[in-house]
Amino acid sequence: MGDLVTEQQFNEIMLPLVREVGGYQKAKLNASHDIEFKGEINIVTEVDKKSEEMIIACLEQHFPKHDIMAEEGSGDRKDSAYKWIVDPLDGTVNYAHGYPHFAVSIALEHNGQILAGVVYDPMRDELFRAYKGGGAFLNDRPIKQSATKELNHSLMATGFAYNLRTSKENNTNHFKNMLMHAQGVRRDGTASLDICYVACGRFDGFWELNLFPWDTAAALLVALEAGCVSSKFDGSEFNVYEKDILVANANIHKDVVKVLKKGLKKNLF
Repeated sequence: MGDLVTEQQFNEIMLPLVREVGGYQKAKLNASHDIEFKGEINIVTEVDKKSEEMIIACLEQHFPKHDIMAEEGSGDRKDSAYKWIVDPLDGTVNYAHGYPHFAVSIALEHNGQILAGVVYDPMRDELFRAYKGGGAFLNDRPIKQSATKELNHSLMATGFAYNLRTSKENNTNHFKNMLMHAQGVRRDGTASLDICYVACGRFDGFWELNLFPWDTAAALLVALEAGCVSSKFDGSEFNVYEKDILVANANIHKDVVKVLKKGLKKNLF
């Protein structure tokens, strides 16, 4: 497919797909799982793998010439202007413990820019989506960032990467600093949903270290289309291949950067 993938094409193919994959995940949530360790605490289950197989099969059927970047390594690189960025099950640790907070995340990148994204939470039947320039939606309802104007009144979210125990840059300093400046901080273990919650105003901001494109690409577009601002911790421009992400409502973004800068070391980033 050489022409631009339209919003209608994206919605007609991707929205039913994520609902199908999410339905499979929901049905298997309380089953016993085959768990493999990719690191000391980083895991993958048979549901991750099957979910990715379902997504890749659909992408290869409808977009056979496109590149695919998927968390569990499926898909081919074909030097296309298009790249599908796939997290088949964001929140695997939650899922493996039966904690009902996880999502399917799929983004479409075109010539280095995120063109479209969808994040689906099957437990709440909440589907977040965006197409560049077309606004952000939750189950077909337009969404926008919160109206919170002060960091002291904000509800923030964060997470901790799988290298928490081995990396000196593990977010614990930023977490401590933010606790002293925000009304509250939450950690739910699914970055794509955290960012989408910023997009719809449930959270006022989100920051995290050491994420991957499949964690952030789809949700980031949803947030930007909802009016949010993104950056690296120091306030400089962010893209999904960077390792430190901040997404916040436009009112408090600069104040959040000030707090995060307090935790940055001279040799960091």
